[in-house]
Amino acid sequence: MSKLTEVQQKTSNGSHAIVIGGSMAGLLSARILAEHFEYVTVVERDHLPQQPETRHGVPQGHHVHVMLTGGYRILEQLFPGMEAELTTAGAPSVNWTAESCFFHARGWGYRGSSDLVTRTCSRAFLEWVVRRRLSNYRNIEFLSATQVKGLVTNTDNSRVTGVKLCCLDDSQEQELTSDFVVDASGRNSQLPKWLEKIGYESPSETMINSFLGYSTCWYEPPENFQADWKVLYVVSQPPHDKRGGALYPIEGNRWGVILIGISRDYPPTDEAGFIEFARSLRTPEIYQFVKDAKPITPIHGYRRTENCWHHYEKLSRMPDSLVAIGDAVCAFNPIYGQGMTTAALGALTLHDCLQKQQHNFTGLTKQFQKQLAKVLETPWLMATGEDFRWDTTEGGQPDKITQFMHRYMDEVMEISVKDPDVYRLFVEVMHMVKQPNSLFAPSVVIRVLGQVVNSVLSNNTFSKIKVLKTEG
Repeated sequence: MSKLTEVQQKTSNGSHAIVIGGSMAGLLSARILAEHFEYVTVVERDHLPQQPETRHGVPQGHHVHVMLTGGYRILEQLFPGMEAELTTAGAPSVNWTAESCFFHARGWGYRGSSDLVTRTCSRAFLEWVVRRRLSNYRNIEFLSATQVKGLVTNTDNSRVTGVKLCCLDDSQEQELTSDFVVDASGRNSQLPKWLEKIGYESPSETMINSFLGYSTCWYEPPENFQADWKVLYVVSQPPHDKRGGALYPIEGNRWGVILIGISRDYPPTDEAGFIEFARSLRTPEIYQFVKDAKPITPIHGYRRTENCWHHYEKLSRMPDSLVAIGDAVCAFNPIYGQGMTTAALGALTLHDCLQKQQHNFTGLTKQFQKQLAKVLETPWLMATGEDFRWDTTEGGQPDKITQFMHRYMDEVMEISVKDPDVYRLFVEVMHMVKQPNSLFAPSVVIRVLGQVVNSVLSNNTFSKIKVLKTEG
């Protein structure tokens, strides 16, 4: 008996939900659905490895991935004891304001301790840990090496009743019925085409592309390597310096070096070019690391970094019992590290909607997509706002509000060089623990205004001195 046949028989009696995609958005959705349905099936195109290994279906899986503090706390909420498990596996602990060095356009952020503490690990390891946790749920099944080909609906196409799929070792298409379907299949989601096929409009799309690319290599640290930090991040400096990079430790005493280039200034994937690119950064720490460290992987490049939002929340009609989540709805420029945390927030949003509906799925689709859109607004504005700093970015122009935010944030970052409280607040926003409007608290606004006034007065004084010297 095939695995698919087993699942079909097992789920024939009782409420059943299907998740399309086994990456983080799909895994966290399955965790939520397990509380609301008798059976949950995760359908994944890849063969799911028994050990932490990068999957073919995760093209950026070879690169550095960050679970922001906001997402990390949700993981611990959904899987109690997760931190202890990561600790046992050797995942380093990082205090993101004390042990992370952030070299931004105005200088080094002023470091100081906080409660922004997470464990850092590889994407493959984190997914494997979550997947292993889910395998302990009696009502969750994984159907791997299986591809979803389309939707199954009722006679008038008003409700989704399952999916069409085929196993990779069997070209024959079969159906798996369900009461609810979640599309968590990522950037390559086929849902817009599937909707058109059953008589619905596909969602409109917004795309903002700064043409950022990055390359990653994993290293053993240099012999006798010592530093007073655990993570180091060097960002670009608009409008001219397009390069940046990061150093990031994970389990197994491995360090990821990621080099970043914007406006098609892509970092090389050969060793000599990679090291030379590191040497060109505004500060030498990353270069000093890579020139002496031992590479343990090839150098992998990645360039599909456009921000892309499929606006399901704007559709006038969608079939019931179907939702889209994660990158299938909104994929961010990965360099800002928001993807997995936003997926976690989306899973909590799904939980709230299912709780309110209490197994009445009529209207839930539109309600969820609108609620999810509200969750997406903040990370979208943060990612696209930064990408709009470059005049080569395509997909729109920064409006006056964005331009004002650029100027305001430049002042905030100037203050963060010498004020640990402002720097901590900035990191809390970046890690999606606090909302961006926190940076407009009166105490911060007063500091910004004072700095602007002092700058204006200093410039006027300098101009007067220059005039007097000229006249003299």
